[in-house]
Amino acid sequence: MKVFVTGGTGTIGTAVVAELLANGHEVLALARSDRSVATLESAGARTLRGDLADLDALRQGATEADGVISLAFAHADSTTEGLAAAIAEESAAMRTLGTALVGTGKPIVTVSGTPWVAGRASTESDPLPLVGPVAGRAASVNALLELADQGVRASAVRMPRTVHDEGRGGFAGLLTERARSSGVAGYPGDGTQRWPAVHARDAAALFRLALESAPAGTAWHAVADEGDAVRDIAAVIGRRLGLPVEPVPTETFGPFGPIFAMDQPSTSEHTRATLGWQPTHPSLLADLELLEP
Repeated sequence: MKVFVTGGTGTIGTAVVAELLANGHEVLALARSDRSVATLESAGARTLRGDLADLDALRQGATEADGVISLAFAHADSTTEGLAAAIAEESAAMRTLGTALVGTGKPIVTVSGTPWVAGRASTESDPLPLVGPVAGRAASVNALLELADQGVRASAVRMPRTVHDEGRGGFAGLLTERARSSGVAGYPGDGTQRWPAVHARDAAALFRLALESAPAGTAWHAVADEGDAVRDIAAVIGRRLGLPVEPVPTETFGPFGPIFAMDQPSTSEHTRATLGWQPTHPSLLADLELLEP
């Protein structure tokens, strides 16, 4: 299958491109810079120049390909306005990709987050929240899945808050960056809140499985670790970096602060049973042990 991939040089995207190529697929990847072109082509992908705001390039890629995996998201600044702008750009891109596939029967797999459910771990059947700082992302994912009625085999892979590889990436990666800059391995709230996690290469395998076989209008959970306590995550970061581990104000983390402070465990039992997905790479806490001081 010829697969058009956006976001192919990110933590998840790099692993997805490698996974697709290793399993016999051809990759056409959106590339926004000469550096991205070089990275993607050295991995074995073909490239199409453009960025997430280039809707003509998105239409071209979707039309040329047999399927799409949409991963790109602009690096928002630390303000609420910056996050809102990035979400709006992503929503326009997803509308463009979905519309280009109407009536074709082609698959498109997009990315979203696992939902939060009070008092228990979330499952694949739980709806995405339509309130909060990232509600716009949920709305655009839902709109894409609704294209199942218009001949698009759309599905969504819901990612946990931390997608990691060699100790980098996701919310845990943000904790690490903050620790390096502040001199404290800080965590919001009391630290008992739980974050689910997955290794990037395990997530990549699920994106491929969804592309190949997920029914239209379905959602799947790329969850390997159901939920690690945030203070346990911070403790490993602090030990590896030689820094004190302390609670810090939620506001320290900007617009993500309220999300960071939530208890949000999640499961993937249905995903594993239905698509045959089995994570095999290191857990988050084990992966954080690879952090360089």
